[in-house]
Amino acid sequence: MRRAGFEGRAAARRKKLEQAAEKAEQKGRGLLDRAHAMAAVIPFGQPVLLGHHSEKRDRSYREKIHTTFGKGFAELEKARSYAEKASGVGRAGISSDDPDAIEKLTEKLRGLERAQELMKKANAIIRRHKDRERCLSALVQLEGVTEEKAVELLKPDLMGRVGFPAYALSNNNAVIHATRRRIAMLQRSLKADDVHVHMAGFEYREDVGDNRIHFVFSGKPEAAVRDLLKRWGFKWSPSRPGQPWVRLLNPAGQFAAKMVIEQLMKQEG
Repeated sequence: MRRAGFEGRAAARRKKLEQAAEKAEQKGRGLLDRAHAMAAVIPFGQPVLLGHHSEKRDRSYREKIHTTFGKGFAELEKARSYAEKASGVGRAGISSDDPDAIEKLTEKLRGLERAQELMKKANAIIRRHKDRERCLSALVQLEGVTEEKAVELLKPDLMGRVGFPAYALSNNNAVIHATRRRIAMLQRSLKADDVHVHMAGFEYREDVGDNRIHFVFSGKPEAAVRDLLKRWGFKWSPSRPGQPWVRLLNPAGQFAAKMVIEQLMKQEG
């Protein structure tokens, strides 16, 4: 069910982006055709006649041509951007909605940990061996370190330091911890139960299968309520049953939901 939902949402987003790309390209081509037609009216090489009664009108017309060309190229660039986004749907990063997210994140974690261990070992070798040739020989024995990479590691930076920089280990270590936390969060979510609470004026749900927090209203919420939901990162989802306002089901989402509920209850009171 969750896999079908994930794939369905990805397909819907891809289709929406593809349609937006097609629409932008059509608009861009139309604008460029119009600009070319406008430019064709002016004889080739015809300059603006300075001082002539037509000067102001001619300059304005040429500016419109320039503006129309600019709008056309902007739409084509927009179309290219939409098309790139469409082709990247489902391939950029690891979505928490992906039913294989834990497996993929675990594999990512293994790679990060291998990289951390490699950097530590390489720096230890560089500290231990003062002879360049012996150091190079020891470095290339490490899995993943080529001769070219070993030579690069022994090149001093602007501060005269060699090896993997401290920030590289620090940054990679931070990503390791973040990835571990994310795996733990997803593992907890697998054991969680759905939550469904009727409250004054709305329903609150935590849908584990959808991996979303839902706020469901009987009709269109007032502008102040919509602004509150948007401020806390909730988006209206007309394609879901009940047309809820949704946000990813995670600790940040649950905190945001708590803030929304508190404000809604104050308004009711």
